[in-house]
Amino acid sequence: MRFIGVEKNFLTLTCPNSFSEKRIKEKYLAAMKDNFAKLGYKDMKINLRIEKKEGKRSNDSFVVATPLTREKRSMISSKQMVLPGMNMKFDSGRMLKKGFTFDDFVVGDNNGFAFSASLSIAQGANNGTRSLYLLSDTGLGKSHLSQAVGHHVMTQGCSEKVYYVTAEDFTNEMVSSLRNNNINMFKEKYRKKCDVLILEDVHFLSGKDATQKELAITLDYLVNADKKIIFSGCYLPDDIPKMNEQLKSRLSMGLVTKIDSPDFKTRVKILKKKSKINGYIIPNDVTDYIAQELCDNVRQLESGLNGVVARGSLMGDKIDISLAKRVLSTIARNKKKITVELIKKLVCSEFNVSEREIVSSSRKRRIVRPRQVAIYLARRYTDQPLKKIGRSFNRYHATAIYSINAVEKAIKLQGAFKEQMNYLYKKIDSGKI
Repeated sequence: MRFIGVEKNFLTLTCPNSFSEKRIKEKYLAAMKDNFAKLGYKDMKINLRIEKKEGKRSNDSFVVATPLTREKRSMISSKQMVLPGMNMKFDSGRMLKKGFTFDDFVVGDNNGFAFSASLSIAQGANNGTRSLYLLSDTGLGKSHLSQAVGHHVMTQGCSEKVYYVTAEDFTNEMVSSLRNNNINMFKEKYRKKCDVLILEDVHFLSGKDATQKELAITLDYLVNADKKIIFSGCYLPDDIPKMNEQLKSRLSMGLVTKIDSPDFKTRVKILKKKSKINGYIIPNDVTDYIAQELCDNVRQLESGLNGVVARGSLMGDKIDISLAKRVLSTIARNKKKITVELIKKLVCSEFNVSEREIVSSSRKRRIVRPRQVAIYLARRYTDQPLKKIGRSFNRYHATAIYSINAVEKAIKLQGAFKEQMNYLYKKIDSGKI
């Protein structure tokens, strides 16, 4: 179709043939008018005409353009526009989730500074820093904010060279490049063809010396070129074990901001926002109850909300406090009853080791793995700080972090171990410890 002109509320377009004209009238004309109405043009009238052959003039004295050359077609195809509502895709890395934007992020006292810092970098504010490290536990919004920066940069036309990858992806890509003799292409992509680097879960780099050195050099290139860099992780750079000093300094060179757990008021706002986005109709007292019972992280809140709605829809039950209590009884857990000592006893029982052995200095595999699992579960299910958890097992803070990373890695790589961990999760969640 071609745009011919508009006069007052009368828009003229052309179609290549009569078939196209008929199809547009039947399938798309109403949608066009609806969208004009949304923009404030409620009385817009659309006139469709069949395009004249090349060289001939219509009654409106306009000339149809000559066919595009191959070069022009190539130029146009390289500027393919993004369809609304689709996940953002770009040169490298993972897809950006379409809902992870600044507009969909709920700001509260726990994350207000992190939100402002992320938005400032995305907008290119001249505040002296173009690097940001988002620190938080799992499920508190660091991935949402880091991807929101990528969304903003791309939708505002600032750049299409946005690379969103996890530290694990970066490592795997580097190893693959070395094996296939493409390391120079890998270096050029991240050092010279990247305007915004979003690197998630940097604690995964613990112990990976070659990757750490390559990333440190890459960051130097990006910083010198005044590019934007967003990191996210569960630990401060200085607390990540087996991390070289060069990379630690690069990770800490910009603004480091922490995202805390949301308070009750913010949890209510999150639930109402999610309900609005998904079209849920939830009574206020049910929303308040979910916010009161589920206070760990945003993912848990979403799980509770979706569970209540699904139960009400599938079973035909009224969404009320009674329904919410039944659903949340399988999700909520009383953390005060789950202690490091209880987890220690559970792990010892399941792995057939003694409590004396699990806190000993032994480095035998049959002792080390249960110890790592116990530390991981203590971090997951209790509010104790890592230093205190480490002391409970006669270990330093850095060793506790290393144990958690080792378990997370094993869960991803070993199917049998993952099933074993799921069994332990269910046992703790059910209170059978």
